[in-house]
Amino acid sequence: MVASLNGSSKVFGIIGHPVRHSLSPAMQNAAMQAGGLDGVYVPFDVRPEGLGEAVAGLRALGVKGVNVTIPHKIGIIPYLDGLDESAVAAGAVNTVNNEDGRLIGYNTDGDGLVRSLAEECAFIPEQSTVVIIGAGGAARGAVAAICRAGARRVIVANRSRERATALVATMGARYPDVALMVAEYGEQMTTSLREAGLVMNTTSLGMNNEVIAGLDLGALPPTGVVYDMVYAPPVTPLLHEARRLGLRHANGLGMLAAQGELAFRIWTGNLPPPGLMRHILAGICAF
Repeated sequence: MVASLNGSSKVFGIIGHPVRHSLSPAMQNAAMQAGGLDGVYVPFDVRPEGLGEAVAGLRALGVKGVNVTIPHKIGIIPYLDGLDESAVAAGAVNTVNNEDGRLIGYNTDGDGLVRSLAEECAFIPEQSTVVIIGAGGAARGAVAAICRAGARRVIVANRSRERATALVATMGARYPDVALMVAEYGEQMTTSLREAGLVMNTTSLGMNNEVIAGLDLGALPPTGVVYDMVYAPPVTPLLHEARRLGLRHANGLGMLAAQGELAFRIWTGNLPPPGLMRHILAGICAF
């Protein structure tokens, strides 16, 4: 595929910091090759202070589309020309499509997450209590998706209580039928697990084998599910503990594949071959 690149080839990519660990290039390039598309997907490491210039560069260079990852899912919004309903609902962007020179933000994280939970953990959010760790862009997409899927109660815990409170206020206004609340990071966070069906880490903790301080998975019911959006390493300290306790658990690979398929459809108008992206990821990261 790369050998055939020419002046008419389309460029796609992912922007974040860091992005060296990203598996998106492998699965997106495989999808393009399978679909016979003349394009390439590359990682762009963009520091927060350079985000505005990077977005201007995407527009100027005619980059067809990008995924957006930590820490830019919220920060990129002011630099875009418009938002799809999915991004408005989440308050965060993980996919940008260049539509005739206009950069439009989308969010495919939520639908990808719900699908991953169902397929990998047999978990349906409807009428459940869910504990979310984190309050950044990934958490916004997760909370919105869980609320749309019919959760009864969503509890947000974050090291910065101010950010957690702001997230709960925003989502509470959008989803008044869901009980949204804040739990203090630490002991109260663990107490919240006692009636939870799912606890989900949306932060980058675990990427460097960091533990989530104050979280005791032993408080989770035996039927509970542990989900960590981190996928590198494939088994984070959180998932290692879940495995030790015999709890259902999954990392973010399934979500990565599902959201990637939806992003691919936004850019190209077609879904990749069924199971291709998940197969590519499984070959890279054994779980």
